[in-house]
This record gives sequence, structure tokens and C-alpha cells, in this order.
Amino acid sequence: MALTLRFPGPADEAVCRRLHDQLAADNFVFLHADGSWDEICASVRREHEGINIAPGRVRSSWLLADVDGEVVGRVSIRHELNEFLLHEGGHIGYAVAPDHRRRGYATEILRLAVADLAAEGVDRVLVTCDDTNVASAGVIEKLGGVLDDVRPGRGRIPKRRYWIVAPVAA
Repeated sequence: MALTLRFPGPADEAVCRRLHDQLAADNFVFLHADGSWDEICASVRREHEGINIAPGRVRSSWLLADVDGEVVGRVSIRHELNEFLLHEGGHIGYAVAPDHRRRGYATEILRLAVADLAAEGVDRVLVTCDDTNVASAGVIEKLGGVLDDVRPGRGRIPKRRYWIVAPVAA
């Protein structure tokens, strides 16, 4: 498996919109921006560069998880924590498309994201998941995540909060 993280490009619109619709069933928001595909890609670049960030958001990298030219998921790497991220969202949010689950992609996405933050000097990475998301909790724990606590989230499902000490082994 040669999974890489990359910025979205012009050819990714159809698959990203399809994954957005698919993952809505899991209450997961795949796309964080609205508008035309060009506007979404421009928003992704601005947030990565820290330019004109919307209120309540932080500098972040929204990257597609690509395996041999096929988009299998995505990750949001938040380079700092605001109050919401500290309590509920964490440094990293990731998802794997339903058709690509149980192949180790989530583990690799999270490992690469933690390494990205470590390269920026973040040595403790907060990763959260729904208390009911056993698969995600397993991925986080596999990469050394230590459960800090479980807190009420904005929705009905409590959030598990884990800290991973960066970097993590491959």
C-alpha cells in the first residue's frame, strides 16, 4: 500500500462530492466548504497557508488520502487548537470511504498526519472520536493514543479524547 496525502485537484470533484454524500450517513462532513469546486480548492489552500481563515477555524491542511491514484479518504490536520478543538475536535479528523475500510488506510492516514504535526513541532497530538466508534478508537490506540477522557459532544454521542505523543512508529 502506497498511501499518500495530497491536496485536492480539478479531477477530484466528483469523487469528493460522492464521498461527502456517502459519509453523511456516518454523520461525517467530508467537505468543509460550499460552493464551486474551484472555490472549495481555493478555501483549502487559504486555510493551509493561514490566509483569511473564517472565524472559529484555525490553520489547517485538508488533504485527500490517495492510493495509486484513487481517493480512499481524507484528513484534516489542524495545526493548532482553539477551544472547540481542544474539547471536541482535536488536531486531526479523518475518514475512509466505506468501500475502502478494513485495509489499514485509517491507520496510515493518522500516522502520516501525526508525522506532519511532529514536523511542525507539535509533540502531543489530540485525536477524538465518537464514543461509539470502536473502529476509530482502535486505530488511535494502535498508534499509541492514550485515552484522556470521554466528554459530552455537541451532538448526542460523547467524544473520546486521546493524546498521541509524536512521532509514532511506522
